[in-house]
Amino acid sequence: MHQYSIAEMSQGLERGDFTSVELTQHFLDRIDEHNAEINAFVTVTAELALEQARNADAVRAAGQAGPLTGVPFAHKDIFCTDGVRTSCASKMLDPFVAPYDAAVVERMREAGMVMLGKLNMDEFAMGSSNETSYYGPVKNPWDTERVPGGSSGGSAAAVAARLVPAATGTDTGGSIRQPAAFCNLTGLKPTYGRVSRYGMIAFASSLDQAGPFGRSAEDCAYLLSAMAGHDERDSTCANEPVPDYIGALDQPLKGIKVGLPKEFFGEEMPASIRESVDAAIEVYRAQGAEIVEVSLPNAHLSVPVYYVVAPAECSSNLSRMDGVRFGHRCEDPKDLQDLYTRSRAEGFGDEVKRRIMVGAYALSAGYYDAYYLKAQQLRQLISDDFKKAFEQVDFLLSPTAPETAFKFGEKGDDPVSMYLSDIYTIAVNLAGVPALSMPGQTVDGLPVGIQLIGNYFDEARLLAAAHQFQLATDYHKASPEAFA
Repeated sequence: MHQYSIAEMSQGLERGDFTSVELTQHFLDRIDEHNAEINAFVTVTAELALEQARNADAVRAAGQAGPLTGVPFAHKDIFCTDGVRTSCASKMLDPFVAPYDAAVVERMREAGMVMLGKLNMDEFAMGSSNETSYYGPVKNPWDTERVPGGSSGGSAAAVAARLVPAATGTDTGGSIRQPAAFCNLTGLKPTYGRVSRYGMIAFASSLDQAGPFGRSAEDCAYLLSAMAGHDERDSTCANEPVPDYIGALDQPLKGIKVGLPKEFFGEEMPASIRESVDAAIEVYRAQGAEIVEVSLPNAHLSVPVYYVVAPAECSSNLSRMDGVRFGHRCEDPKDLQDLYTRSRAEGFGDEVKRRIMVGAYALSAGYYDAYYLKAQQLRQLISDDFKKAFEQVDFLLSPTAPETAFKFGEKGDDPVSMYLSDIYTIAVNLAGVPALSMPGQTVDGLPVGIQLIGNYFDEARLLAAAHQFQLATDYHKASPEAFA
């Protein structure tokens, strides 16, 4: 059952081939058997999952089931879940039990899905390898000596190892798409504001967006249908109608224009990655798509702009983690200053501290205009580039990452090299447009991700373009042999 797609699980439940309780227990058994090998779960909610599964079976018996009723999944441990630990993989929040549900959690529950637990991640979503977690690194099921990507590495690894059919993640600069690429999954970062951020613990508020991980674009369409929609509790959540993402999957590719940003296809792209991307381009061309070269002239500014904006916002958002209002509290503080200083020093890991310090510097008196304000001005130029590109084409295509999954410790002493892992993904977050990563042709047995970027609130056509690609290929059907 663990090799079924979400659609196949939904159909099997509807036919009565198995119950939600049987399906849920099957995945709980797989978690017991395999999680120690990859460290994907922070918390397993077995009793809650079985209770939700029993309820789902009752709803189905009453003839009131929806397409996701009874389908298991898991949440990245950045979404508040009522009565369940929500840690952000940090010592700072290790004992924190959320008193309410995030909007995404509510909507998945209302759709009838069964939550199996909470998934490991880079601490406070800061990282590209899932090596910064307080609970230890997550391992890539394709090669356990390699990283699964980050920050949503636990979500990607759990779905890739078939410990869950699907999972939620968050994407601030590529944190859904890069792990999806490293683990041979489809991962979607929706338009900023498409999915409510209420109850999602903030890293960089103007960049963060929740999205789904699945085996395919079809899986992601099912999940986004439940996640998307206006929420008045989040002032940045767009009041836009939610299309029929599942029904729109059959849109043909003939006549669409796919743009190749020339700035993403320079000589620095490894030949092996280029070969996989070229193979994807030929699939689109064979299905009637027109391939067009376009330009994003300010794309080279994305990484420096991001690493001013994101740390600045994180330093502000994490200021509440002080040992008084939220978070770890040091023992026997001498005074208030000592309480703040030692609680934060003990509670945060090195990467989080690094970004807080960079952000505080960028926002400090005398440097705000030179750094943060200038970064926001450049951000607008990057956004304008995308708007101009989408006047010429329907989608943009590029690699998701400049490499396949790297080995643990390979970039640990070089933060800048780690930051460059997101060189193709960061501009999307700065502009707020939607994008997904889907499996391409593997290199030396390791997955390669193909990134598709769409126009604002055009997730339906973006998912359809990926779905048509996946109907013509079988890259997304491959899974790690060790977890078959």
